[in-house]
Amino acid sequence: MRQSFDLFFVSSNNHKYKEAKIILDSFGINLGFFKYELEEIQSSSLKEIAIKKATNAFQKYKKPIIVEDDGLFINSLSGFPGPYSSYVFKTIGNKGILNLLKQNRQAKFISIISYCDDKNSKSFEAQIDGVISKKQNGKGWGYDPIFIPKNSKKTFSEISDKNSLSHRFKALKKFSNWYLHKLESNDQ
Repeated sequence: MRQSFDLFFVSSNNHKYKEAKIILDSFGINLGFFKYELEEIQSSSLKEIAIKKATNAFQKYKKPIIVEDDGLFINSLSGFPGPYSSYVFKTIGNKGILNLLKQNRQAKFISIISYCDDKNSKSFEAQIDGVISKKQNGKGWGYDPIFIPKNSKKTFSEISDKNSLSHRFKALKKFSNWYLHKLESNDQ
């Protein structure tokens, strides 16, 4: 029997989908997955990148979808890698980032969730401040082993409840509030 989904997460990143599914399940939203390598425009704006991805994904699948784009912005590197975080991670990884940093390790993660259906296109942004650790700590994907959120001594990889405080959680929570309200409004 085929499962019915409220909407679909479009990405080539299974880790992002799994996090998003757990988070949206907690809000009562059933999220499906379309694994697809979305074309990413070159832009210094995460929002512009996410909106373009969402529009393209909706044109391909013709179902309500969300995409997520995020970036790690390091103060002492003038916001680098920012919207180029995925490419930078693939090329120099966490070790490369750690080698670039000296004293100022302040950073933030920003997440943009972009939703698209046949009537709506909307984006939701959230951020979490923190610092870059001096070495990799814990096992996790992406920059999780080197990012320590504000008011913590542990990296995202070492925090068991990351999904309840991350930038992705905050953006998905904003999206969920809007989406559930939209569904209620359409039912009346």
